[in-house]
Amino acid sequence: MIAPVTVRPEPPLSTPRTHANLPLFPLETVLFPGGLLPLRIFEVRYLHMVEQCRKDGTPFGIVSLLKGSEVRRPGADSETFHPVGTLAHITHFDAPQPGLMEIDCVGAERFRMTSSHQLANGQWVADVELLEDDVATPIPSDLAHASHTLGQLIQTLREQHGAENRFPLLPPLQLEDCGWVANRWCEMLPLSVPLKHNLLALDSPLVRLELVADVLAKAHPAPLRPE
Repeated sequence: MIAPVTVRPEPPLSTPRTHANLPLFPLETVLFPGGLLPLRIFEVRYLHMVEQCRKDGTPFGIVSLLKGSEVRRPGADSETFHPVGTLAHITHFDAPQPGLMEIDCVGAERFRMTSSHQLANGQWVADVELLEDDVATPIPSDLAHASHTLGQLIQTLREQHGAENRFPLLPPLQLEDCGWVANRWCEMLPLSVPLKHNLLALDSPLVRLELVADVLAKAHPAPLRPE
């Protein structure tokens, strides 16, 4: 058993806008920038990938599945996945037993794949171009209810979790920023994976929040407006 390790990677002085042979982890979920994702790793192809990324201090890419399964099965169709994904940096690592890793990841830059191929061990790698980060965009008054309600939900979650180190959101909270609020709602709402991917791929954080606010209004039309 390996003792748990919390990794705090130092940000590079400059981020390259392309990555060649980026290791991919296709999942039935979507990771948004600034989001947290815990993973239990037991497939050989991903055990090797995670160990290499941890040693090198490099990210891997989370992409959402279009076809196929998270776990490789003999005779199953090969995985296909959406073209836009998110870089994932390992922030916590534990190996409680041989053949099992438990890690926490944080979402960084979004990327778009330009090509991909599968290695002999079944792992996918891709050449990718990083997409521009969301431009900081103040929340307009007609969308303030989305931020207000998220703030209330965060307060409730804090009361439920107690210890700050178990809180499922990374500080600092950015309740005045369209992209941050939209991304956190995308993580919390029971949206389909294709819809989450389409929201992730949007260049405009304002449009992303507008679409999320429409979902919120349809689900809870009355309580969303602050008094």
